Formats: sequence, structure tokens, C-alpha cells
Amino acid sequence: MSEVRQRALIIVPTYNERGNVEEVVKHFLPPLAGGELLFVDDNSPDGTGEVLDRLAAADPRVHVMHRPGKLGLGTAYLDGFRWGLARGFDYLFEMDADFSHDPKYLAGMLAKAQAGADVVVGSRYVEGGGTENWGLQRKLISRGGSLYARTILGVKLRDVTAGFICYRRSALETIDLGAITSNGYSFQIEMKYRALKAGLTVVETPIVFVDRRIGQSKMSRKIFVEAMSKVWKLRLGK
Repeated sequence: MSEVRQRALIIVPTYNERGNVEEVVKHFLPPLAGGELLFVDDNSPDGTGEVLDRLAAADPRVHVMHRPGKLGLGTAYLDGFRWGLARGFDYLFEMDADFSHDPKYLAGMLAKAQAGADVVVGSRYVEGGGTENWGLQRKLISRGGSLYARTILGVKLRDVTAGFICYRRSALETIDLGAITSNGYSFQIEMKYRALKAGLTVVETPIVFVDRRIGQSKMSRKIFVEAMSKVWKLRLGK
């Protein structure tokens, strides 16, 4: 086993995911031999943090960051990136805790990063990718939002709102994490845009995104509108 493979970290933000996290540990770790998990919990009222502490005590590959309240998706990943970089991880993944991101793709994404890609995007909108259990309205909103962002920002990336990502350590060190201002789903757009602007190699690999299997979606109309307005700020350099 190579040292590179041993230094992969999966970052999973949690908020009221008590019913998911044991399954996350069970299924996310095996595809990455030597990989580790970092949960970033925003003081979940349902007691997710206590379950995570128990899981971490039982497995040295599992780590927990407790934050004082619901501080947002973007800052959760940024805190997770900083934690992983400080501890020497070479590859850092973003994943959801709801199994909409299938862990079977982890090894293939890591292989592409090891082959030289700076950022590997698990993409719904390239050949071989797709979604399952989505209604027509959600499909139209998602594809329309992605097309809108791509057009305004002038990028060729097909799935700019994707949240299943693998970053090389050097990519996160190149992107100025302190300059990231998005904290909702627009965080995904901003990170990819800044990576492309920095001249990093961003590749897409097909995944099938399955609608949230456990719990309730945190997406709302407000979050979507905020993401679309953020596109213009990025385009104008704000």
C-alpha cells in the first residue's frame, strides 16, 4: 500500500444525521484502504455528536470536529480542509452523510487524482452520470442552475454545483481558502471557479446521484436563490 493512499481524508458535515453516521463509517471507509473520516458536526440537536464521539472512540480512523452551532456547509468544509492539511493528508474528499454520494466511486476518484488531476468532480452531467429518484421539476432546476452558472462564469465544467469532490492537497494550498466567501450551496460553485481561475486541472468523472436515502433534504428555495446570485458576484470579482 502506498503512502499516498494512506493519506486520504473524507470530510462529512453533519447536522441531525444521527440515523446515518454509523452506516457512513461502515460503508465509506472500506473503498479507501488506509483512508480516514472527519465528521464536522454543528451541535446537532438530535445527538449526532454523541454518536460520533462513540464511533471515534471505537475506531482510530474516525475523527470528530464539534462546532458550537449551525454555521453552514461552506465553513464546515473549510474547517475540515484546514484540519486535514494541518495533519498531512494528501487527498481530501467532500461527501454528504445521506448516501446520495455512493462510496463505490471513491477509489476511482482517488485514482484520477493520483494520476495528476488537481480536482476530481463526481459529475451527474457527463456521459455515464445521472440522477435517480428525482422528479422533473428538480431535474430542471438542477440542470438549469448548472447551465446558468456555467454561462455566467464562462466555464466548461458540466456539474458546477456538484458536492462529491476530491482535492489534491496542492490544490487546496493553491486556492486561497481565506478568500472563500460562500457558505451555502454556492460554496461548491465558488471552489470550482477559483480552482479553474488558478489554472488547476479540474476533471469530471461520472456518478449516479441517488436522491437522499435517509432523512430530509436541507436544500431550500432561499439557498438556491443565494447560490444563483453569488454567481454574478464571482463573475464581477466580488
